[in-house]
Amino acid sequence: MTPHTRLLAAALALGLPLCATLPDALRAQTAIPPTGGEAAATPALLVADSVYVESGNRLIAQGNVEALQDGTRLTASRIVYDQEADSLQIEGPIRITDASGNLMLAESAELEEGLRNGILSGARMVMNEQLQLAAVEARRAEGRFTQLSRVAVSSCQVCGKEEVPLWSIRAQRVVHDEEAKQIYFEGAQLRVLDVPVFWVPSMRLPDPTLKRTRGFLIPTFRSSTLLGFGVKLPYFVPIGEHQDVTLTPYISPVTKTLEARYRRAFARGDLELNGALTRDTLTDDTTRGYLFAEGTFGLRNEFQLDLDLKMVSDEAYLNDYDYEDLDRLGSTIELSRARSDDLLRFGLSHYQSLRASEKDEELPSWIFDGSYEKRFFPDRIGGELRLGTELHGHYRTSDEDIIGRDVARLTAEASWRKRWTLAGGIRMGWTNSLWFDRYDYSQDSSSDSDVSRVMGSTAVELRWPLIRRGADGARTLLEPVAQYALVGGTRVNIVSDESTRVEFDEGNLLSLSRFPAADRREHGQSVAAGLRWLHEAPDGWRAGMTVGRVWQADVDEDFSRSSGLDSSLSDWLIAAGFSNDAGLTISARGLLGGITDFNKAEARVDWSNARIDLGASYLLLVQDPDEDRDETQSEWSLDGSYRFARNWTSSAEWRYDLADQRLDRAGLGLQYRNECVQVDFSVTRKYASSSNLEPSTDFGLSVALTGFGTTDSAKEYRRTCK
Repeated sequence: MTPHTRLLAAALALGLPLCATLPDALRAQTAIPPTGGEAAATPALLVADSVYVESGNRLIAQGNVEALQDGTRLTASRIVYDQEADSLQIEGPIRITDASGNLMLAESAELEEGLRNGILSGARMVMNEQLQLAAVEARRAEGRFTQLSRVAVSSCQVCGKEEVPLWSIRAQRVVHDEEAKQIYFEGAQLRVLDVPVFWVPSMRLPDPTLKRTRGFLIPTFRSSTLLGFGVKLPYFVPIGEHQDVTLTPYISPVTKTLEARYRRAFARGDLELNGALTRDTLTDDTTRGYLFAEGTFGLRNEFQLDLDLKMVSDEAYLNDYDYEDLDRLGSTIELSRARSDDLLRFGLSHYQSLRASEKDEELPSWIFDGSYEKRFFPDRIGGELRLGTELHGHYRTSDEDIIGRDVARLTAEASWRKRWTLAGGIRMGWTNSLWFDRYDYSQDSSSDSDVSRVMGSTAVELRWPLIRRGADGARTLLEPVAQYALVGGTRVNIVSDESTRVEFDEGNLLSLSRFPAADRREHGQSVAAGLRWLHEAPDGWRAGMTVGRVWQADVDEDFSRSSGLDSSLSDWLIAAGFSNDAGLTISARGLLGGITDFNKAEARVDWSNARIDLGASYLLLVQDPDEDRDETQSEWSLDGSYRFARNWTSSAEWRYDLADQRLDRAGLGLQYRNECVQVDFSVTRKYASSSNLEPSTDFGLSVALTGFGTTDSAKEYRRTCK
């Protein structure tokens, strides 16, 4: 581009008379800023192979022409600017890209200066590289509206003139509001493989760049043996920038249900409510429903408030409508503060049982917990000093003796621990603890109304971490551990309401008490020993294993069979894990009573990569009357998805009760997705294992036309035309 041409372009940008001499134009470029209106408009920049003036008021640019203004970029073969008419006549092929990334193609155009208003012939819009709108003519007005006539809309890619899109919308008139990011259709006809299937006089859809707006979402079709064939049609309502409501009517011959979700984001927290109200013919109740609430809020002075609330009208409702797979509902409100040297927590919980074998009035349905722990690091004696206190209470609504027992507990604790490094790299630790517990019982004639006890303990721990580094970068840790502990104190008649289930694992192998709560503590002497192995390979895989066992001089009678601690020599604790960079993760844990006799075992395998997302688990719990388990429980479960082709993904879920030798739940799913459509089909069979639940088979179908603001982008599914 010659200096002459550049100065003519600068004159156009600054709005100067085109008959100005070159020195005048140069002086104007450096001295006269653009003005006009409340805010000055950004000047246009014009670049071309050649630019010349004709008849004193017509500037002609031709050859690789580019014009830029306010984030809008135009390319064409020739532009004629008429200063008197203040218009641009453009010859194609024309390509206009706005600041949002939307693309407009046309054969020819007549636009006003600024590229914001005018007429384009043979126009085609491409929005967010997804949605395509082809029209005979397009008119731009007020800088924000694009009106298209005789339009075909689709996000499907078409290769060749003979190919038709999978779906398209034909309309007499389409208006795109760039500011509101909405697309308005008049006389719209939905076509599948160019066959008309649906017609509406008018409709509104969000453009692909819009994240949230009022309107209907993707409908779901569901067929159930319990509820019959029904349709869910969600309607989304934004309330300002930080909250929204989604209302979903669910209609079938059996039910009339309104589902609702409310979300709100605060400056230091968030809240979400989910619920439903139902009238159906499954029960005699006139109205059924549920309400779940979750929220997290950051408060002043580093406090955090967490809430998780759940309530339901009856035991079978969540299962009938497949909202949640729960047999107990736990609601909690917790206020906490965690800092480097102290932890404060207050929590209130409520439990509602959905099991046919349990009565809510006989369960501790209301539970309060409050605790505070402070850490000190005294210079004189060294080590770490911890002081803590805990207040606990639970309440049963029953007034019957023993069955309706209510409990309150106050616990105070002080502990001091210190670590040393001995010769050969051996690590030694010494821990001393003192506990005071106070209990108050009501509605229980079999126990004292108030009980107090004081207990103390001392423990010595040894660890010998042996580390090896290979020449290839591999790292291996082998660490034998051992602990001797002595716990003393008075034995009193304390009812075990909290510590009803004991988990013996690698996390508490060296603990002074393996009971989950303070209403039970271990007594006497004990020795714990174990071996920990870890390995990290240079090619990305990692593995670990822990083996341990405990010897107890005085076995607590409250240890159940499946705890692995009900004899002087405990079961072997075995835990192992493996992971690699290919997305495979394996974890397993068990308590081995004999060579092959597991009293408790669990395992989990997960494999996740670009094509597969698979999870499988196994659980074994032996018969244990102390844990209200009259027979052995064993279960396999599987869930996952596999993308077996570019556009096809299958999914499955399966849960099998090995003890009863029956299926508990099974499901299959199939998804087809390309650049313009997503279809999901699923079938699920639930086999009831309780007298208050009914078995059911559910079919689900949803179809989403991608390319609009309500659906995710599917650009990665776009084909390459040959």
